[in-house]
Amino acid sequence: MRFLFGTIIVLALVAVGTYTLGYWSLAQVTVSAWRAGTAPKTAPVTTSAAPGRVAQLDAKAGKAAATVGEFISDAELTAKIKSKMALDDSVRARTIDVSTTDGVVTLAGSVGSAAERVQAVRLARDTKGITRVVDHLKVLAN
Repeated sequence: MRFLFGTIIVLALVAVGTYTLGYWSLAQVTVSAWRAGTAPKTAPVTTSAAPGRVAQLDAKAGKAAATVGEFISDAELTAKIKSKMALDDSVRARTIDVSTTDGVVTLAGSVGSAAERVQAVRLARDTKGITRVVDHLKVLAN
């Protein structure tokens, strides 16, 4: 069962990664919009304004790439931790919520024992790129 769950998580991560990296793009939709005449019209760029416009677009693209890079790294860290937990037989990954913001991981939910709690925190802490782990896990009484 854990193997099946781990496999599903890995496949979902691959799908999200390929979409995020642009392998599945909306280029076909854009081409269809241009053919149908529904695409937004833009003013022509004169040759004297082109260098300034290129610099503007380059700056905007740099900001967007930095934002996406931060998002991908946080999402990637969360996915790595969830995958580690799914593959570890001593941790019930379904009962633990993992969220990452700027390298800080927050673990929330419930675990069955103190040993499971320690292992979940250890898996998160041992992940490369994590700066701090915030532990909000509750140990359920048996």
